[in-house]
Amino acid sequence: MPRAALIWAPEFCNYRLSASHPLKPERLAATHDLLNACGSFDGENSRLIPPTPCLEADLLTAHSSEYVDVVRRLSAGERVDSPWHWGLDTSDNPVFPDMYEASLVYVGATLAAADLVASGEVDAAFNIAGGLHHAHHDRAAGFCVFNDPAIAIARLLANHPGGCRIAYIDIDAHHGDGVQEAFYSRRDVLTISLHETGRCLFPGSGEVDELGEGDGKGYSVNVPLLPFTDDETYVWAFDQVVPPAVEHFRPDFIVAQMGVDTHYRDPLTHFEMTTHGYTRLVKSILDLAGDRNIICVGGGGYDVDVVARSWTLAYGLMAGLDLPEWMPLSAASEFRGRALHDPEETGPDARPAEARKFAESVVEAIRETVFPYQGL
Repeated sequence: MPRAALIWAPEFCNYRLSASHPLKPERLAATHDLLNACGSFDGENSRLIPPTPCLEADLLTAHSSEYVDVVRRLSAGERVDSPWHWGLDTSDNPVFPDMYEASLVYVGATLAAADLVASGEVDAAFNIAGGLHHAHHDRAAGFCVFNDPAIAIARLLANHPGGCRIAYIDIDAHHGDGVQEAFYSRRDVLTISLHETGRCLFPGSGEVDELGEGDGKGYSVNVPLLPFTDDETYVWAFDQVVPPAVEHFRPDFIVAQMGVDTHYRDPLTHFEMTTHGYTRLVKSILDLAGDRNIICVGGGGYDVDVVARSWTLAYGLMAGLDLPEWMPLSAASEFRGRALHDPEETGPDARPAEARKFAESVVEAIRETVFPYQGL
């Protein structure tokens, strides 16, 4: 039976960008509470682990010292000239009290997940507060102040000076641009992002021709998909690209960004996926990990009900749990229904052929222009 850990602290909820911001910390508390109500931590192979805030030195593995200093000063209420130059004090990334301290906690949680897995204490660890994949070297973006996946990958590389290969798999509806940027010229980090095309959705990037540079050419893989992509088309595109790339790469670790804003109820995106397609993706990622180590982080997802149910199902798969088909009555009152999964008979009606044709053209382009650099 796999050994798994969920990294959790009530302090996660201190990362509150504003009262009306779509990145609601309630989605994290709801996930923890639902997992707890389902008895997810009753067995000895499933652990609930508190994080320790990261250090400034950890931040500097992915961010400039000037940027880190600006975040600290704004967090303390100091005046900074042109904060928007750093991506802060904007509608996406408003400054909020103790922003710096709150960020240290979620980054520390992803580092705790990486350390637990790297030490062999667990086979999989999940930081639901992590996955803030848009933060750049010296700029906040897309609700993200610091890039915890990039910082965790940097730690794994630093702790294995003899050589280490890491595959980063991102199934968020938004392109994982910040992580791609951090490792764009390296061939020991394979980044794969499946996302809604940047022609329709923030951050406006993630085309197939963004395939890396220098030694890293061919090791950034992007799978842009059209709005209204459903379970069948998304899973098909994933299966065509991700397993062959990861199996050929043979990573020592997999870092997976598990955003669930691909769901048809998500208010910010335009995909048409359900929890059934999402769990198929999670199973595929876990199968790819096999006896390798896997670090999972949260990411996008802006419908609290959907996020809590989806991440509960995902952690259940990581920990090999036999989750109940129906939520306990003590938890169900907080949700739209009692089932963890979406009902089979409901879901989106749109199944446009254009989305499938577009996915097929993207997969063909990857095979022709990206895979040859990897020897595929």
